[in-house]
Amino acid sequence: MTPEEVFLKLVHGVADRDFAVLPGLYAEQTDVRHPMNPYGDHPLLSRAALAEHFGVTGPRVSEVVRFQPANIRVHQTADPEVIVAEFEYAGTVLATGEPFTVPAIFVLRIRDGLIVESRDYIDHLAMIRARGQVDQLITHLREPSPTPAAS
Repeated sequence: MTPEEVFLKLVHGVADRDFAVLPGLYAEQTDVRHPMNPYGDHPLLSRAALAEHFGVTGPRVSEVVRFQPANIRVHQTADPEVIVAEFEYAGTVLATGEPFTVPAIFVLRIRDGLIVESRDYIDHLAMIRARGQVDQLITHLREPSPTPAAS
């Protein structure tokens, strides 16, 4: 698959909740980061970590929203392995019918048809709002930061 095809399979797989297929889009050793996640950027460095992230081997997030990728624009770069994809997840809150959009930009390095590196810049706050998880985020933000270990 081309880098653009891999990206499209990824975002449509997330939207369709096809979580069992998603880890197979990544290399065994990868580097996936969410730099703007308000819960912290916890790098996903292996296909096994991604399987847990997507709920294949760990707890799955309950479905409270439905969405599809929209307004997709994929930009090629001077490096044939790297693409920059701009898009939105456009959806509906199931309980209320309220529409929402979540803008995102993914910078992906895809080698031999597998994602080896990804930086996912997504409006996490918009998704947290849509999922009704604002109170959980506020509680998390009020918790004291862990003290760094002394060297």
